[in-house]
Amino acid sequence: MHAALQPERHLWRDEIRATVSLAVPLVLTNVAQALIHATDVILLGWLSARTLAAGTLGINLYTAFLIFGLGFVSAASPMIARELGRKAHSVRDVRRTVRQTMWATLAAAVPIWIILAYTETILIAFGQEPELARNAATLVGPLKWGLLPFLLYVVLRNFLAALEQPKWSLLVGTAAVCLNAIVNYGLIFGKFGLPALGLFGAGLGSSLSNLFMFVSMVLVVSLHPRFRRYRLFGNFWRADWPRFREVCALGLPIGITMALEVTIFNAAVFLMGLIGASSIAAHAIAIQIAALTFMVPLGLAQAVTVRVGLAYGRKDKDGIARAGWTSFALGVGFMTLTGIVMIAIPETLASAFLDASDPANREVIRLAVSFLIVAALFQIVDGAQVVGAGMLRGLHDTKVPMIYAALGYWVVGLGTAIALAFWAGWEGVGIWTGLAAGLAAVSVLMVGRWMRREKIGLVGW
Repeated sequence: MHAALQPERHLWRDEIRATVSLAVPLVLTNVAQALIHATDVILLGWLSARTLAAGTLGINLYTAFLIFGLGFVSAASPMIARELGRKAHSVRDVRRTVRQTMWATLAAAVPIWIILAYTETILIAFGQEPELARNAATLVGPLKWGLLPFLLYVVLRNFLAALEQPKWSLLVGTAAVCLNAIVNYGLIFGKFGLPALGLFGAGLGSSLSNLFMFVSMVLVVSLHPRFRRYRLFGNFWRADWPRFREVCALGLPIGITMALEVTIFNAAVFLMGLIGASSIAAHAIAIQIAALTFMVPLGLAQAVTVRVGLAYGRKDKDGIARAGWTSFALGVGFMTLTGIVMIAIPETLASAFLDASDPANREVIRLAVSFLIVAALFQIVDGAQVVGAGMLRGLHDTKVPMIYAALGYWVVGLGTAIALAFWAGWEGVGIWTGLAAGLAAVSVLMVGRWMRREKIGLVGW
């Protein structure tokens, strides 16, 4: 019996190694992306708490559309993985998928630009202070133009991830973090001979960093011997409408699912705005810390989509199960550890964003600490829901998870947040408790669907 278990254990060890090898560069790339916005938040916090509040409103509105676009273009990852699972040396189909995903990205960017042009009007309609809304629009003005190059960078990043070669996107992302910190510091405060542009400078610097990432990735995939054989930009304007429709059919539910999650957090910002500027600033600190920890299960979700997609293309049912549960265990385990850290040292974490010795910041730090304690409690379910969604995407299962996200985030999560914050009088803590309830509901639904798929053989071939 022991000998019979050895091959199975060997397969699980191989899956763990393959998952970690793929996920670590993706995680670090995600951390690099999060650090770009975290850097902006820290720098704006150095100006003043109200500048931080205005910047947070603008960044959160922009991020809602950015995350939708990121999910939308993520369709390329399971599609490429499935093709490579079917035929390991596929070139033409991979190239066409990348090309049509770029087409879809261009089509999606235009309406987003138009909507973000009305940032001030949108924020005022959501009940935000006119001055904060106006200042937020100052940041979003230049920031929105960085959306397209960032999403095109993500398409190329997903291409490399599907080939299980994510280290290049990590190198580019790391360089972008350094560039963003230097350029934004100069443009916000007027250093290095640059003009002091404040909020506008923060948006401009981030857009320039996004452009740098895209151009760098173009050079990598065009010049590296491993990737240039795909000729990704050859015959770029040649249409492949069936594949374009497939990208949209698969990517739109992913984009909506991810947007539903991020917009519930954005709604939380607007609800915080009804309480006060201190609550907005404290929420900005707590959400940035939680976002950094979230990058690990997010990277595992991206990795599991590829690993499940490759097994899906091979029609390997056991391989699909191993790939899914390996990433799930790693993601939930990591988030359990981060939750413990948040409970242990919340004041230390919050003080990294504001000067704790300044009496003007004491209320913000106090609120941020209370939010972090609640955030620690939903770390586990947050990891479970994002990895669970990635597992299902590897099977090209995106429509039902979208419905789950709508119910969990916007019915359970928002309803609980409003009830506790304003009816029960919990204010900001009530909003964060509602977010935790929404994440818990989605995680249960996602994992339950995966288990049902596994029970019936996972996929209908």
